[in-house]
Amino acid sequence: MVCYRRSTVLAAAALSVGVMVSGCAKTAEAPSASTNSSSAAQKPATAVDLKSLVPTPANTTTSKGPDSIADNGIHQYFQVAGAPSEVMNAFKAALEGKGWEVSTIVSSGGGEGGGGATYTGTNGEAYGVFDGGGYKTNTYIDVCTWPSKPANPNCQRGKDR
Repeated sequence: MVCYRRSTVLAAAALSVGVMVSGCAKTAEAPSASTNSSSAAQKPATAVDLKSLVPTPANTTTSKGPDSIADNGIHQYFQVAGAPSEVMNAFKAALEGKGWEVSTIVSSGGGEGGGGATYTGTNGEAYGVFDGGGYKTNTYIDVCTWPSKPANPNCQRGKDR
């Protein structure tokens, strides 16, 4: 009878420890029926994603970046062989082809071969500032993109960044 009680007590103790341990263990939860399969599309863009959202302008002769900027953004620089107005018009079309909704902030023909444009845009949650200009057959484009619109979307110019 002593053996039976000792076995029963040990079994009860083992069962109690098992219940306590299983209550502390992590368990994988099955996805609920309300899980949205588009959650990947709602994920903020990362620096790698941001670079892939920006097309390289046609006839690019020099490119720099991406360089990290404030608010998890990136800066890219392109020097393009071509007249500024034509290059910026083509770049705007290329941005739209990559899914950007682009607004023109300012554009100029510049006269005597100069000109340029500044655009802003969104691509999903991503926000961008696209600023370019030049003279005759040289156009310089600075591009800043962020995972979402920052409080101060300042895109500094500069091929020497």
